[in-house]
Amino acid sequence: MGINTLKSPRNAARWTVLVLIMASVLISQAAAAKASAPAKALVRVNQVGYALAAPKRAYLMASASEAGAVFTVKGSTGKTSYSAGVGPRLGSWSATYAFVYALDFDKVSMAGTFTITVRGHIYAASPTFRIDTAQHLYGPLEVNALSFFRNERDGLNFIRSPLRTDPGHLNDSHAMTYLPPAFDANDAVVGDLSPLGVTVDASGGWWDAGDYVKFVETHSYTVAVLLMGVRDFPQQLGSGSTVSNFSNEVKFGLDWLQRMWDDKTRTLYYQVGIGSGNDTIVSDHDIWRPPQVDDTYGGTDPLFRYIRNRPVFRAGPPGALISPNLAGRLAADFALCYQVYRESRPAYAKQCLLNGEHVFDLANTSPQGDLLTAAPFGSYPETEWRDDLELGATELGIALASDDLPSGLPHSNARFYLERAAHWAHAYITGPNDAADTFNLYDVSAAAHYDLYRALQGEDRPHVGLEVTPATLIADLKKQLDSAVLVSSSDPFGFGFRWDQFDTTTHGAGLAVTAAMYTSLTGKKTYSTYGKRWLANILGANAWGTSLIVGAGKVFPFCMQHQVTDLIGSLDGSPPILAGAAVEGPNSFAASGTVEGMIACPPNGIDHFAQFNGKTAVYKDNVESWSTVEPAIDLTASSPLAFAWQMRKS
Repeated sequence: MGINTLKSPRNAARWTVLVLIMASVLISQAAAAKASAPAKALVRVNQVGYALAAPKRAYLMASASEAGAVFTVKGSTGKTSYSAGVGPRLGSWSATYAFVYALDFDKVSMAGTFTITVRGHIYAASPTFRIDTAQHLYGPLEVNALSFFRNERDGLNFIRSPLRTDPGHLNDSHAMTYLPPAFDANDAVVGDLSPLGVTVDASGGWWDAGDYVKFVETHSYTVAVLLMGVRDFPQQLGSGSTVSNFSNEVKFGLDWLQRMWDDKTRTLYYQVGIGSGNDTIVSDHDIWRPPQVDDTYGGTDPLFRYIRNRPVFRAGPPGALISPNLAGRLAADFALCYQVYRESRPAYAKQCLLNGEHVFDLANTSPQGDLLTAAPFGSYPETEWRDDLELGATELGIALASDDLPSGLPHSNARFYLERAAHWAHAYITGPNDAADTFNLYDVSAAAHYDLYRALQGEDRPHVGLEVTPATLIADLKKQLDSAVLVSSSDPFGFGFRWDQFDTTTHGAGLAVTAAMYTSLTGKKTYSTYGKRWLANILGANAWGTSLIVGAGKVFPFCMQHQVTDLIGSLDGSPPILAGAAVEGPNSFAASGTVEGMIACPPNGIDHFAQFNGKTAVYKDNVESWSTVEPAIDLTASSPLAFAWQMRKS
């Protein structure tokens, strides 16, 4: 019976009765199905494992009450190491898993392989997990992270691996430059691109994500975070490590930024390639292929002209003011370059420092409209910029505090930049976005506060007369962490960032870093346990029971939206995989849509994680779902830093 049969009050009444009867039947059937459905319970753990002396929490998620149940931790020999009643109920995750409990086993402090079993109304067992030193647990993940960046290399100086057999985008070495394109309401390019008649060497650098576009927006953040890791953790990420030394890899990223900034003419180029086209322009996102075919793709077909010869977009004419988000982060990159390479590569470091000062001097400190991020802006809709200027000024101030500075610098007094760093820290703290986000691509205030605090310490009291004090910076770090704790209080798994937002994985790593920095600066462990649990959340201690970093644990993304892994890698988690890649993570939606040439993954199309979706958060491991399983350099950058903090000896 269709709605169009309702032509009289009688028919309307008859339809209402039928609807009520049908609804009653459906409700009865649903109730019967629920009553007959088997009870379910699962144990979620940190799949990487737990450090010996660290707090240890797993989660029991069940379809019915498990109050009074007992959980047991057993070693690989079957011997019981610990047994206790399940902890308090932490809340409800979904209609299917309405009961979530804490399973705390801090007292287990011997190394080994373990499992957890729960005996109560519903039996449950965990996957195996390790307890070991932080070095043994997280050291291999640092190796994986380095492997990820090496596999993302573009250009002639790629590193051969099972996933990479040939160089790509060699035409970038003589790329034409263009004015920023105009876009319509659907982010399609309006008309054609406008060439500037100037070619540049835009070769090298890392691909941004699962595509092949390169952005200063994400590069500048990634390089800054990795350089901090190399500087502060030489044994884990620098020259002290024989297996995870990022020194050469981060220089590879720096080299590309040096090409995108023409210091002689004071010109910034901010993007190579374009992901959005129109009826006459095929863009990077319109085709699915390995990178090495692009230089000759389509022969002479004009539709593919910007695939073969990728456009480079200019931020502004020579000497123009630079969007403050890019100016701040680039200045930080070049200042950190000086800090890290001043002894090993003095000439290179000097040029970096000059670049950093020149870029910072051109920062637009009164921006109007959208910040300059990417073309189109919606690809990376950054809105905060004061934190970037704080970071840039802080790192320049630290660099100028060195001995034997090179000659010819525009400014050689560290105080000059520390005053500006304090000004922008104050502007951020009193601005519209203070503590509205946490450490990630869109907010670097935690890293800026951390380094500025250290720069302002000392017997000569360098903070006197500045717009912020060390105490102000600590208070703002605490504010960010308190916000995360508040968010965690409403999540049964205690995550400090909402699962139904973009970039959940990198926010988890960023929160772990921020908590560790706060502990380091204050000596207080107020957020130490939270930080370790937030990191565990992205390593498997979540509703889906999956690590969100490839190769970390036993269950991790197999079907990423990444062209090389889809076309060349495995589709089942066996080698070769893009080890170390951090993906988007759970989100409010799972994207869909195919591109010709894409290999379906999973091959059978089954969504194994749908049954664990809860509240408004979903996770889907499917090559079509860029919103949950696309990896990216900025998403991955904070994870090696988070692992290094876990390995740091107090």
